[in-house]
Amino acid sequence: MTNLSININKIALLRNSRGRNFPSVESFAEKCLRLGAHGITLHPRPDQRHARYSDVLSLKQLCQSYDRELNVEGFPSQQFIDVVICTQPSQCTLVPDNPAQLTSDHGWDVRKEQLHLQNVIKQIKAAQVRVSLFIDFDSPDIELAQQLGADRIELYTEPYACAFDSIASQAILSQFHKAALTAHELGLGVNAGHDLNLQNLETFLHIPGILEVSIGHAFVVECIEFGIEAVMRRYLTIVGR
Repeated sequence: MTNLSININKIALLRNSRGRNFPSVESFAEKCLRLGAHGITLHPRPDQRHARYSDVLSLKQLCQSYDRELNVEGFPSQQFIDVVICTQPSQCTLVPDNPAQLTSDHGWDVRKEQLHLQNVIKQIKAAQVRVSLFIDFDSPDIELAQQLGADRIELYTEPYACAFDSIASQAILSQFHKAALTAHELGLGVNAGHDLNLQNLETFLHIPGILEVSIGHAFVVECIEFGIEAVMRRYLTIVGR
């Protein structure tokens, strides 16, 4: 079975737009966990335009109370590293965002950033936190990610989502499958995320051994359309097959 982690950044964005704690990210996260989500993902950015560093501790405590995992993802600035080490989430996903990016749009150039990544991975793993690296499906450096100490990779799935239902979809999916197989052969766990939704997730999970998917933007939009209970049931059915 693949674990479903709900990214609640969009709820944080709505909260921040009104200057009050409404909607509450903790309440929304708790409802997701109560309905069966296997974990929560949070991606605080330096400007804290949606998720805030202060959200991390409260969500860590919430996930602990449900015996579920918190995945904190983001660019490894010193402030980000300090928050992760202090709160010790279950997993930290390192993402090569710059502050101006609207959303994540590429994986790491692992070879170019290897000295920085090696140092960051060492610090975070010393705090007993599992480390995942955000990686493009066609990256030549999955083996290097393993050598630098990463426990998992997270495949950046927007190229798959964009090609879904096109003539290129099977070829793209095959390349993702190859990347996952390479990671598995190296002993790396494989996560996936970005633009996965109710329409394209089941086909993507034909790739065996995907440990976790994180879904946020689509999940919130689908909840508006269909209701959170129905949407969660549909996702849990897909990941449970």
